[in-house]
Amino acid sequence: MYLKKLALSNFKNCSEAILEFSEKINCFIGDNGVGKTNLLDAIYYLSFCKSYFNAIDSQNIKHQEDFFAIHGKYFKNGDRSEKLSCIQKINHKKQFKLNSKEYSRLADHIGLYPLVMISPYDRDLINEGSEVRRKYIDGVIAQFDRLYLDDLLNYNKVLSHRNALLKYFAEKNYFNAESIEIWDKKLSELGQRIYTKRSSFLKDFTPIFQHYFEFITGGKEEVSIQYVSQLHDRNLEELLVAALDRDRAVRYTTVGIHKDDLIFKIRKYSLKKFGSQGQQKSFVIAVKLAQFDYTRTLKGFKPILLFDDIFDKLDDNRVRQLIALVSKNSFGQVFITDTQRYRIEKIFETVQIDHKIFKVVDGYPEEIPNSTG
Repeated sequence: MYLKKLALSNFKNCSEAILEFSEKINCFIGDNGVGKTNLLDAIYYLSFCKSYFNAIDSQNIKHQEDFFAIHGKYFKNGDRSEKLSCIQKINHKKQFKLNSKEYSRLADHIGLYPLVMISPYDRDLINEGSEVRRKYIDGVIAQFDRLYLDDLLNYNKVLSHRNALLKYFAEKNYFNAESIEIWDKKLSELGQRIYTKRSSFLKDFTPIFQHYFEFITGGKEEVSIQYVSQLHDRNLEELLVAALDRDRAVRYTTVGIHKDDLIFKIRKYSLKKFGSQGQQKSFVIAVKLAQFDYTRTLKGFKPILLFDDIFDKLDDNRVRQLIALVSKNSFGQVFITDTQRYRIEKIFETVQIDHKIFKVVDGYPEEIPNSTG
C-alpha cells in the first residue's frame, strides 16, 4: 500500500497543493514553521479521520477560509487505486469518503490504511499521564481489531452512564443497588475483554520493541514495558463491588481498565525520572518502529511511516542507520521532514533508494530535482 497523490485545499497554512510521491521515501525540507509537519498531518488525517495534533477539526482550516479539503489516491493490492477524501466546512459535520462513498461511522475506516507517525510530541508518552499511554495502545490495537474498538467505545459509554448514576444518587441522597448492578455487569464484560486483549498485545509487542531499541542503541541498555492494571489479580466485577462505597463517596467509578497504565523502564529504573533526552527519544522511536512491525505482520502489508523532525539530537551515524533500516524491503512508503537539506542529500549519496525531495516555503511544497534519482 502506498499514497501516490495528495491534493490539499486550505489545510492549515497550505492554500493549494498537488503532490505525487515516490513509493519509497519522500522528504519535506525547509525551515522551522513553514508547514512541513502540516503535510504529514494531512496524510495522517486520511488514515485516522483526524489530526495528529489538533482534535478540533475546524481549527485546521486555513485562516479566513471556510473549509479545508484533503484528497489522497492510494494503491493497494497491486494496481487497484482508491481515493480518500476528507472535507471540513465551518459549522458543518466532517465528511469522510472512500471512493466517493461517505462513511456513516468514522470508526469503520480505522485500520484500512494503517499508518505510524513518529514525532517529537511522542515524548508525551513518557512525560504525560496514563491517559496518553492508554490511548496509544488502544490506537495500535484498533488498527487491526475492529471488535476491540467497538468494545472500547461501548465501555466508555457504559462508564459515563455509571458515573452519571453515581452522581445522581449522591445529589438525591438516594441509592438503588439494582440499577448500579446493571451497569456493573456491562462494564465488567467489556472491561474483561479489553484487558485480555491489552495483555495479549503487550506480551507479543514488548520483545519486538526491545529488538528495535537494541538496534538503535547498539544493545547497550536493558529496557522494558510494564503493564499496570487493577485486573491483574481480580476480575472487574469483583473490583466494582469492593469499590462501591468509595465510588458512591467520590461520585465516579474508581476501578476498571480506564485506570490502566504502562511503566517504561531503562536498566530497571523509571525512564521518565532517570532517562536522558537521548534515551527517551531512542525509546519512543523503538516503540513506534515496533508498532510498524507488529501492524505489518497482522495486516499482511506495510503501513505508511511518517518521521517528523526525528533527526534532531541524533548523530549522523544513527540517522544513516535509520534511513538504511527503512530502506529495506520490510518497510514500505516513508515520509520524512527535516530542516537540513544537506543532511538529507548526503544520506542519499550513500543509501541508494528511490526517493523524492520537496522544499516547503510558507506552506507550499515544491519538488526539487535530485541527482541520485
